[in-house]
Amino acid sequence: MRTSIATVCLSGALTEKLTAAARAGFDGVEVFENDLLASPLTPEEIRARCADLGLSIDLYQPMRDIEAVPPDEFRHNLRRAEHKFRLMQRLGADTVLVCSSVSPLAVDDDALAAFHLRRLAELADGYGIRVAYEALAWGRHVSTYDHAWRIVEAADHPALGTCLDSFHILARTSDPRDLEGIAEIPGEKIFFLQLADAPLMAMDVLQWSRHYRCFPGQGGFDIPGLLRQVIKAGYQGPLSLEVFNDVFRQAEAGPTAVDAQRSLLVLQESVGLSAPPAPVVPTGIAFAELVSPDVEPVSELLEALGFTRTARHRGKPVDLWQQGEARVLLNTGPGARRDGTQLAAVGLESPDPAGAAKRAEALLAPVLPRRRTPEDVPLDAVAAPDGTELFFCATGRPGLPDWTSDFVPAEPAKPAEPAEPVPSAELVEHAASTPGALHRIDHLALTQPWHQFDEAALFHRSVLGLGALESVDVADPYGLLRSRAVTNADGSVRIALGVGPAPSADDGDRAQHIALATDDLVSAARRFRAAGGRLLTIPANYYDDLAARYEFADGELDTFRELGILYDRDADGAFRHCYTETIGRVFFELVQRDAGYRGYGAQNAPVRLAAQHVRRPVR
Repeated sequence: MRTSIATVCLSGALTEKLTAAARAGFDGVEVFENDLLASPLTPEEIRARCADLGLSIDLYQPMRDIEAVPPDEFRHNLRRAEHKFRLMQRLGADTVLVCSSVSPLAVDDDALAAFHLRRLAELADGYGIRVAYEALAWGRHVSTYDHAWRIVEAADHPALGTCLDSFHILARTSDPRDLEGIAEIPGEKIFFLQLADAPLMAMDVLQWSRHYRCFPGQGGFDIPGLLRQVIKAGYQGPLSLEVFNDVFRQAEAGPTAVDAQRSLLVLQESVGLSAPPAPVVPTGIAFAELVSPDVEPVSELLEALGFTRTARHRGKPVDLWQQGEARVLLNTGPGARRDGTQLAAVGLESPDPAGAAKRAEALLAPVLPRRRTPEDVPLDAVAAPDGTELFFCATGRPGLPDWTSDFVPAEPAKPAEPAEPVPSAELVEHAASTPGALHRIDHLALTQPWHQFDEAALFHRSVLGLGALESVDVADPYGLLRSRAVTNADGSVRIALGVGPAPSADDGDRAQHIALATDDLVSAARRFRAAGGRLLTIPANYYDDLAARYEFADGELDTFRELGILYDRDADGAFRHCYTETIGRVFFELVQRDAGYRGYGAQNAPVRLAAQHVRRPVR
């Protein structure tokens, strides 16, 4: 189906909004009246600009407080409407949105409302314009789609139809049965469909609508269920987004428009209107890549964690550090930023890397060019919303290119005794059998730009096929940190997406982190400290509270206090974890989870964040 977007969804001047919409692949736009009024361009110039960009003007909106008012007020409304209809002719828009009245002058009289809307439609028809009547969820007397449709049906004019808005409908009901009446509306009388999602919140519906709408798939509404009913009715118009959101109004228009278009692509897929390449769900984390201007502090940290430098890329300054199935690439090339070590790329194990890349490209993920020699393994990579590079990999999978083929064996950074070098594979196997060894990457935590949190969640769900858990708010010393985890079915891929108030890039809540799994956290922590590593210090008050909440074996809590180990428990199991100090914008977490525990120790996050604010990261 055709796609459209309201200019109110995007930031900037009207011309910037139009350009962003066109570049993102939209077919049309809804022109919001305030955007037109603030534009230095004439309606004719805006019409020409849209034509040049390949955009139709699908709707002009809004017209307010028209119906069921006293006679003098209605005469004034018709005069106002006729002026707008002449303007719309100049603009090239043939449909106007009329919202149900919120005026204190409006009366509860459906017959009068129908009479007034018919008069309005008669006037509009003379200008070649259609009137789409929409029930606002906070309308004074008309606040539901079925009520609005009854009035339209009673008015009985070919230039009058209804506009269905998913927010106004779903903000008032979560019962699928309440949507079934949509399918009974003749499709040709549904003049327009506006789509917006929203997080489920208990608040005034007007404030909810004006500040917290989001794109389909980013909130808690059943947008696919509503769309199925609209399709069943026979609607043939565009799928149009109308989203009021404080974050979108401040974010760059281009990326927001791409995010918006992606949401519609995923929505159409969910109801069978389109069939992009199927999701290829990643089956593991092949590697995490750090970029750093200074190899020494990162190498020392990796060595203290028990990693061994096993290989080096044949043509690039990239080292492979490994312990069990946990792999970290350390890149010290010219791309390393001067402001410290960062987590720049993630390798995702994929049963079909080429298929995963096709899916990503179809859903507008930026495909990253890669400088490679003819000998290099071809790897497909795309950029996540925060700029993290995502590589689709196959490690040791017969018949598929293996990214490790680009690496040649390297001597350990600090050869162990005896002086004769030990083969790297044996070093890895030996490390894996050591008490407290780290076996794999348990999860990654990626801090998102403040304006891309919802986009990131939709991206990882739709492009990568991961499932999303509920969003969690965590108290930070300087505000709130939002976090939402995405994961595959068996937990072999876990990514925690976060966004916070971060007053400075030096603060711990702005850092990315890599969580490494072990079967024996106490041994892992002791081994790390014995090798010269420094663990994050946790306040004694935390352990006093822990003693009140749980019972521990003799000496266990003392050990936790000594090593800075935090603890969580749910109905399925227990979780123990501790943290290294931060280097640049990266720190490591060591975790031991019981098989049934699926969380991330969220209740401990405020303590961890406060402790990290006390300690300034190492550059």
